[in-house]
Amino acid sequence: MTFVVDSENTTMLQILPFEQSVEVQQAVEAYQNAEYPIALTGAGISVASGIPDFRSPGGLWSIFNPEEYATLEVFLRNPDKAWQLYRELGLVLLDKEPSKAHNALVELEREGLLKAVITQNVDRLHQKAGSRQVVEIHGEHQHLQCLQCRNRMPVSKSHYQGRGSVPCPKCGFPLKPGIVLFGEDVREYDRIAAIASKADFLLVIGTSAQVYPAAEIPFLVKRNNGRVYEFNQEHVLARQLSAQSGREGDYCFKGDVEETLPWFVSLVVAA
Repeated sequence: MTFVVDSENTTMLQILPFEQSVEVQQAVEAYQNAEYPIALTGAGISVASGIPDFRSPGGLWSIFNPEEYATLEVFLRNPDKAWQLYRELGLVLLDKEPSKAHNALVELEREGLLKAVITQNVDRLHQKAGSRQVVEIHGEHQHLQCLQCRNRMPVSKSHYQGRGSVPCPKCGFPLKPGIVLFGEDVREYDRIAAIASKADFLLVIGTSAQVYPAAEIPFLVKRNNGRVYEFNQEHVLARQLSAQSGREGDYCFKGDVEETLPWFVSLVVAA
């Protein structure tokens, strides 16, 4: 098996068997010595689970304009319309299973080599895989909440049937999924900032990390003189970070995260 390993402290691009790459060996050793490593995940880690990136061609945002369906204002003004998106999203997430990349992060955590996962995803596949320390920036789609009486209840398949909004059984106000809509505050920002501020290592997996507050996390880690390892199909983040920080030690592992991340984790835990 071969991977492209793009080293941020050189201009070389090496294509070698993983075990034969000196740079990969150095990357593994550096990670093994991390004191507070964390991960930031996005849509790319769940693609292998059958959940397409919402922003990709054919994704939800190409069918439902976020400004027209996914804002708090739209939900409050026309909950029946907003629920067209919620049902479609719920059906996309229904009965999905974690990918090998999700499982790899669980293995790191069990070995004491990962302190927390900060995710932009709403599918709860990290928890389903077995990760315990998960912070969800954008909430999750497995519960419904009432903005009026604060009732909260698990979502069921029956909620994805029929038409119109789902009324709260306690007060009758339309229920809203536990996802963060445009116009709402992200979840647990203070906790996210505290975790990132302690971290000396960050695995960026399946996300470009270009949208705030996720975009801030790599820079908080770099402020601690930490390192960033990027696992993406294409080089997005790591070179930019190294150029701005002037420090060596960041890498991008290009390729399918369901292959690159489990392989890297296997090397890390083997020692």
